[in-house]
Amino acid sequence: MASEQAGGGRRTSAARARLLGTATRIFYTEGIHSVGVDRIIAEAQVTRATLYRHFTGKEELVLAYIDQADQGMRAGIEAARSGKRTAAGPGDGEPADAGLADAGPADAGPATGAPAPGEPPAGEPSAADAVRAVARFITDGIRSPGFRGCAFLNAAAEYPDPAHPIHQAVLAHRQWFLETVTGLLARVGDEPADEAGRHFVMLRDGAMAAGCLFDPELITETFLRGVEGILRVRGDRTARAT
Repeated sequence: MASEQAGGGRRTSAARARLLGTATRIFYTEGIHSVGVDRIIAEAQVTRATLYRHFTGKEELVLAYIDQADQGMRAGIEAARSGKRTAAGPGDGEPADAGLADAGPADAGPATGAPAPGEPPAGEPSAADAVRAVARFITDGIRSPGFRGCAFLNAAAEYPDPAHPIHQAVLAHRQWFLETVTGLLARVGDEPADEAGRHFVMLRDGAMAAGCLFDPELITETFLRGVEGILRVRGDRTARAT
């Protein structure tokens, strides 16, 4: 009996993964409102009963799609920040074949000796290089095949009501992202990094919007130069303060 239950659990998990994978692909490439559950059921090759066994309806499926993208983004940012390699995703958190671009100094071997005060642990990139690695993670997504902009901004545009659960899920992700990059930038220089964090996020949003309309190489190069400008300003302000 236990074996049969385990087998049923594996089949259930596989069916849910197939549903979510199918929905993710279609939602990202074609939009959310334009796709009905019948299309997802057909392409996932499951029954309607299977869909409703795992999700109460389309809204819960969309929330699972947003949550999956959020988890992918968090993992990618953490891997980039810590100097590890990871796969970049076209919509921030979506699967892709491209690996993280060469992060230069962030890929260097572990440093010897104890880190100086305020410096990252041995083997992790410097504060500025961690910011650069996160920026490169973002540009990898923009350059990846099938890029259609930011999955989160796209979803928010389709659910503009600030009180809607899907809009709220996007806002929660956006707040986490802003706090994360602000925290990284706070390690570069001594001044508060709130303005720099907002600047980074706005540059990123512009690159994500333009990356599917114009030459992605030009867009990503412009974004990376903007990030270097943020780092330079923070360094200059710290130097003047001392």
